[in-house]
Amino acid sequence: MNLLYNEIVNLHDTGMHPESKKRFDRLRPLQETPTMNGRSYLKLVHSHDYIEKVKMSCQVGAYLDPDTITSEGSFKAASHAVGLAVKAAQGGDFALIRPPGHHAYQSRASGFCLFNNIAIATQYLVNQGKRVAIFDFDGHFGDGTCDIFYFTDDVLFWSIHQYPAFPGNGFIDEIGDGKGKGFSINVPLPPGSADDIFMDAVRHFLPILKEFQPDVVAVSAGFDAHQYDLLLDLRVSTNAFYEIGQLLRENFEQVFAVLEGGYNVLEMPKCLLSFLAGFNGEDLPHPEEPTQSGLRVWETYEINVYGALSALRPYWKLS
Repeated sequence: MNLLYNEIVNLHDTGMHPESKKRFDRLRPLQETPTMNGRSYLKLVHSHDYIEKVKMSCQVGAYLDPDTITSEGSFKAASHAVGLAVKAAQGGDFALIRPPGHHAYQSRASGFCLFNNIAIATQYLVNQGKRVAIFDFDGHFGDGTCDIFYFTDDVLFWSIHQYPAFPGNGFIDEIGDGKGKGFSINVPLPPGSADDIFMDAVRHFLPILKEFQPDVVAVSAGFDAHQYDLLLDLRVSTNAFYEIGQLLRENFEQVFAVLEGGYNVLEMPKCLLSFLAGFNGEDLPHPEEPTQSGLRVWETYEINVYGALSALRPYWKLS
């Protein structure tokens, strides 16, 4: 899995904001990848009116919501980010892109996100007849992605995230509806969850992904679950991201990833490189002391995890 990056994504100028181009400073120098304008792919997920709204907002640098900033270059950056996401889907690579996407809905922006990169790349694959499982391990719930695929069984969506936290939903009873019932998996982690809980959640629900038998696993790779991130209260180390990379490589033939969150500009690059090293069969480049969750955190987590398993049991072969 290679990093796909192009400096064009930094035309999205957010100034003094947690989601800024400074997130990539500790990864430089970065080799640039030839990119394509992904504007033609936007309609795979987003409505025409919404695409035009984003375009016009970017022309004047308007806010799309109180958290989601645009600039004159944001539409071009976001369109090319989508292009890199599709390219990653084609080649099994990691799209190092911004703005992130998993909070973006079909017709509205949210949580720093303009267009839903992972959803667009996933729909691109679905239109080719592929079964796609989305694994979102960003510390925030991927509410936009979940909503986009909530009524379909073509895509399995799985999110591990802090709860309560922004955006406020993503609880165990949100399992899909209609044809999609049972195909949305939400694993809420209480604040204070560390490596032990994070990886326990991965191991409990990974068998559902395997039972789904996806042709491709699409990863929303956010690193704001890290213990030193600025926006959440999870306590995950780089070791866990490395282990997730290993598990994906060992269990699935086709995997690609796109960057979502991770806002500590010193730590996010270490987390990302650890995930890549795990997936590529390399040594852990930035080891940390494993982290442990407190007893009360475990008690809350276990209530949530067994509730989620109970809700999903009618749809999957769970032990």
